[in-house]
Amino acid sequence: MNAQELKTKTPDQLRDQLAALKKEAFNLRFQQATGQLENTARMRAVRKDVARVKTVLNQKAAEAAAK
Repeated sequence: MNAQELKTKTPDQLRDQLAALKKEAFNLRFQQATGQLENTARMRAVRKDVARVKTVLNQKAAEAAAK
């Protein structure tokens, strides 16, 4: 997922995606703690995706406040 894809989504869609990513991050942390996690790079990718979604949400909020 890249920032351009995220910018085309509505804030509601972004919040839904953020919730799904946070749930996935929780599940990945749980798998790592129990030793079941095979793809450790996925944890980093999910963290970065969460940051991208939050950044785009904040940009959209700033645009709305400026209008």
